[in-house]
Amino acid sequence: MSREAAAPPSPLRWLILGLLFAISVVTYIDRVNISVTARQMMPALGLTEQEMGFVFSAFVIGYALFQIPGGWLGDRWGIRIVLMIALIWWSCFTAWTAIAATSFLAAPLGIVGALALVRFLLGVGEAAALPTFNRAVTDWLPTHERGLGIGIAIGGIGIGAAITPPVTAWIMVNYGWQSAFYLSSGIGFVLAVIWWFLAADRPSHHPWHTRGGATRSATSAASTGPSISWAILRRTPSVWWLMLSYGCLGYVAYVYMSWFYLYLVNERGFSVLRGGLFAAAPFLMILVFCPLGGWVTDRLAIQRGVTKGRQIVGMIGMGLAAGSIALGAAAESPYLAIASLSLGAGWLYFTVGAYWSSASDLSPTHAGSLSGLMNMGANLGGAMSPTLTPWLAQQWGWGASLSVTAFISLLGGIMWLLIRPGDGLARDGVDC
Repeated sequence: MSREAAAPPSPLRWLILGLLFAISVVTYIDRVNISVTARQMMPALGLTEQEMGFVFSAFVIGYALFQIPGGWLGDRWGIRIVLMIALIWWSCFTAWTAIAATSFLAAPLGIVGALALVRFLLGVGEAAALPTFNRAVTDWLPTHERGLGIGIAIGGIGIGAAITPPVTAWIMVNYGWQSAFYLSSGIGFVLAVIWWFLAADRPSHHPWHTRGGATRSATSAASTGPSISWAILRRTPSVWWLMLSYGCLGYVAYVYMSWFYLYLVNERGFSVLRGGLFAAAPFLMILVFCPLGGWVTDRLAIQRGVTKGRQIVGMIGMGLAAGSIALGAAAESPYLAIASLSLGAGWLYFTVGAYWSSASDLSPTHAGSLSGLMNMGANLGGAMSPTLTPWLAQQWGWGASLSVTAFISLLGGIMWLLIRPGDGLARDGVDC
């Protein structure tokens, strides 16, 4: 039986979306700040670009491998407790990043190994975030608002990733790179407490919203439904094309998260602080384009049907992202490159609402698990990006490296021709 969201009062819906937005901001502060502190960390700890790329990739591997367990936990235990524990977990390892090189881990593992392990475990904690976001949006919003809802929730990465480069650069210059990790971990701990007291698994569980006098504890399980059969998934090509296409998006996204700031400073010649300011530009575009794309895919799904509504946004967004990145790679002017590459990030995230809504469209009952599977694809693609991007740049230059990024975005857009979220998994007996 399908779990369709019972529409709660609007203020409650906005409260949940606002909290998810805030958590989204923190997730990206905690994953992007190391790309800025790397400027001081690398000489201070004696790390090469390739070693730093390995540390970047360690986070992505942990994040990728635990997407499905994170989504399953959201489906099974509920969004309230899962996100609270996840916030505390990754905030601990964010703080540990600052001391990993001098901690007890450094003796057996070395500095690179210690940093990689800490970042891997940080990724394990953050893995629960986005699949649980989609579980929350599926439960709290009706079908025709889910694209906008997940666009708003994930759009918080725009703020988080936009403020991180300039603020982290300023903290790093004035107080040292370790201080940036301590501050962001503290914000995570505070938000975990706020989430616990204000959130609930589903509308009917919230103390501010009762239906027919019946209430349930907000800590109760969100779902006791059956697990998804892997045989069913094998017979549903849309699931795998969705995962592969989102893997292309993940590869491109991690170019921005891992190397954009250093690209501006090392390749385009900007200062540490000025580079931090301009490195915010792609993420400000994400802040605007992510909810916009979610709203557009919802409107198109109503007018053209779910499959066409998701496909149009996915194909156009990924295609325009590819064109913008290719233009930025070839631009002589550093300012034209920033403008074009920033627009590429915006178009890339214009598609996010279509991707995540498609996971809910395929199976509302298992939205968390399917979202985890899809986002695992994104982060398997993303795991290659931090290491492969500088290697390509070293071999053939940054223009070639970014051109490969553009091609991968285009490939992800073409795959949307094979994704049919409107078909769902109903024919396999999952939802009815």
